[in-house]
Amino acid sequence: MSRIYQNVITQLKELYGREIGIIDNAGTVTSSAYGILDAATTEHILKKYADPAAYYSYNGFTYKPVGNRNKLDFIAFCEGVDETARTCCGVLAITLSNIKIFHDEKYDKTNLVKNILLDNILPGDILIKAKEFHLNVYVSRVCFLIHISEGTSFSIYDILQNMFPEKDKNFIINIDEHYVALVKEVKEGTDIKELDKIARTVLDTLHAEAFVNVYVGVGSVCENIRDLARSYKESQIALEVGRVFESDKQIVNFETLGIGRLIYQLPTTLCELFLDEVFKKESLDALDQETILTIQKFFKHNLNVSETARELFVHRNTLVYRLDKIEKITGLDLREFDQSVTFKVAMMVKKYLESNTVKF
Repeated sequence: MSRIYQNVITQLKELYGREIGIIDNAGTVTSSAYGILDAATTEHILKKYADPAAYYSYNGFTYKPVGNRNKLDFIAFCEGVDETARTCCGVLAITLSNIKIFHDEKYDKTNLVKNILLDNILPGDILIKAKEFHLNVYVSRVCFLIHISEGTSFSIYDILQNMFPEKDKNFIINIDEHYVALVKEVKEGTDIKELDKIARTVLDTLHAEAFVNVYVGVGSVCENIRDLARSYKESQIALEVGRVFESDKQIVNFETLGIGRLIYQLPTTLCELFLDEVFKKESLDALDQETILTIQKFFKHNLNVSETARELFVHRNTLVYRLDKIEKITGLDLREFDQSVTFKVAMMVKKYLESNTVKF
């Protein structure tokens, strides 16, 4: 970086015909002329101009701080106190700032991990880049995808950074204004319960500190950094399938999606064909809300007539009558295991079609 900065400074000196340079936050001077500023002047400037705001003049030079209140990147300076000096300082500040941003993006670990998640890097380059950044390739990691249903992701980024401060092990990545990915290093053999516990901590903390409603999709643990894209895609699918089939859950783990994951991957034409074959008499639309509720409770209690009747506060015979009615309408007897499974799958398929799912 210092060589690049020096080349820019030398070229601008030739263009403007003035002594120019920068002072970094440690007081080191990079300029086109050795010894252009003494230690006392440098110390004075750093103390006085640590808060970036505008242009300043001191002892025949113009200065332009670059950075923010929390961190001063450097101070650009140019010989003279006229408009040309201000222009030269501005050009130098903008040029070096853009170089720094480009360098940080190109050589930043978090940016590398983001490119891996989004498949923006060739598989063959992943191991090479990981080695350059001293990233452990063979370590257990998992991707949590956080969806912010209200507000934007920028409001929770800092909270997540404070929750997971180990930057070499945990990466917080803004995907867009509504999605943030957390790539977390975990112990080998970490199970689903432990992952869900981490997701619950994230959800509760964001709700308490940012007052936002979020949903967390959990991918599977991967043992190689090259597999992070897979874990990320799994967390996406977990959120989408959860939205369709488990809308009451705020934490959805890819590995517990069950049959919903299978249905999600089917083409809609095949789903429609399946429904037509299952309901040859009448469709599910012929069932009223009371009947749908009865079916849901019957499945909830694992086809147990007595338990279902008790929760519905109806006589056992009344429930039997409703089940007979369902069989008459649909041709499926829910008391038979095989037929109840077919009916359950059909209900999920119908819900999937009605959701107008937009896949990632």
